[in-house]
Amino acid sequence: QLVESGGGLVQAGDSLRLSCAASGGVFAWYVMGWFRQAPGQNREFLVAISRNGENADYADSVKGRFTISRDNAKHTVYLQMNNLKPEDTAVYYCAAEQALMFSTSQDDYTFWGQGTQVTVSS
Repeated sequence: QLVESGGGLVQAGDSLRLSCAASGGVFAWYVMGWFRQAPGQNREFLVAISRNGENADYADSVKGRFTISRDNAKHTVYLQMNNLKPEDTAVYYCAAEQALMFSTSQDDYTFWGQGTQVTVSS
């Protein structure tokens, strides 16, 4: 089970940190990803992180502004979002897959959280 938290309403230029707490399974065996879906749009890949947290892959749209990290002892993955823009407004989802390598495709993730809303006002 994945539970996201940390979303909210912020102004452009602000920061937010999302958390995704996992339960069940061995967290360290899972690659993790963050995705988002804006109204009327397809779900978009943002970033994925390896099982040990040493490697990550970012979408160009968030590279340099968002940072993913994970704490395997706490079974939690984080998404630090800086310099938020109105176009970042979306529901943000974390996803997990028991795999050796992370993927940028949502089709490769089995487990999903319920999502947390992020709204950025201009």
